[in-house]
Amino acid sequence: MSVTYAAGFLAAGVTAGLKASGGRDVALVVNTGPHKNAAVVFTSNRAKANPILWSQQVITDGIVEAIVLNSGGANCYTGAFGFQTTHQTAEAVGAALEVSAGDVLVCSTGLIGVGGQDFRDNVLAGVALAVPALTTTGGDDAALAIMTTDSKPKKSTIDGDGWRIGGMAKGAGMLAPGLATMLVVITTDAVVSPGDLDTALRDATRVTFDRLDSDGCMSTNDQVSLLASGASGVTPDAAAFAKAVKDICADLALQLQADAEGASHEIHIEVVHARSEDEAVEVGRSVARNNLFKAAVFGNDPNWGRVLAAIGTTTAEFDPYDVDVSMNGVRVCKSGEPDQSVDLVDLTPRLTHVLIDLKVADATATVLTNDLTHDYVHENSAYSS
Repeated sequence: MSVTYAAGFLAAGVTAGLKASGGRDVALVVNTGPHKNAAVVFTSNRAKANPILWSQQVITDGIVEAIVLNSGGANCYTGAFGFQTTHQTAEAVGAALEVSAGDVLVCSTGLIGVGGQDFRDNVLAGVALAVPALTTTGGDDAALAIMTTDSKPKKSTIDGDGWRIGGMAKGAGMLAPGLATMLVVITTDAVVSPGDLDTALRDATRVTFDRLDSDGCMSTNDQVSLLASGASGVTPDAAAFAKAVKDICADLALQLQADAEGASHEIHIEVVHARSEDEAVEVGRSVARNNLFKAAVFGNDPNWGRVLAAIGTTTAEFDPYDVDVSMNGVRVCKSGEPDQSVDLVDLTPRLTHVLIDLKVADATATVLTNDLTHDYVHENSAYSS
């Protein structure tokens, strides 16, 4: 049931005419309390959509009554009219629920530059449809309504000790740090303060969504929201709660990776024995963003030379002539020289594991990416048509 798995939440997903392909396109998630605590992490892109600008103001007090999301238009680079649309959307939700518009988060996803009068009319119509459709089982419909090029909804649930967490996500392209081009809503019925929610969410996104780098492209609309109703009456152990948030984020991130546009491989790039975690991430990301390497994986070619060429562009500390590289369990490079035969590497499975040993210290990190395929190019060449 995704976001309605936790007690204290209602959700709906309705059809408002935003998507040319039809289907549900406006989602609404409402926190019925007794607590209305929340935390949000936003894209780090300097080019931010109007809903991001609005939601950054909403979350300053750590209180959120509801979150409204639409697919079928990003409402980004749509000027003052677009920001007014976001404001009116929050006002419409607030009026219908009898809460302050200043406690309503707004999210949009879709094509940049879409946000004219028709968009506004449809979003507001969607709000009018969504409010009476709110139910305690509406999480599945909400997960469907936020999809764009996704082939399937992304949902996850976790049971704590007397409390629950539920979540939904969308995203299938422009997956890169700054969260990935995604909208994520996570709900919990645990009793958690806004400050503790913020700490848990930031710690989780740092090692999950921020390490999903499908195509190196950063979105303008990324937002991950964590809402706590306190309806269970249980205050969880801080470490147990943080782990649960991290686990649900990791699960949703893997679902996003598996549904990346046109991908035929999910690639896990594990970097070990780095000087620091940040340097391990830098090295892993250099490979994740190397189109030559990604094209090789698409062709089932274990071209480890492209791995070394990629990591050589980083500022991380290591001896480029003393690095080991393994692919799907076969060490093909030892100390910067050929090792086992590449003929032993099987890249036909969808899951691909690349292990890079820098031999410097003890830090490690894993970056997730996908291969570069004909289907990815085709889908994105026709995205706005």
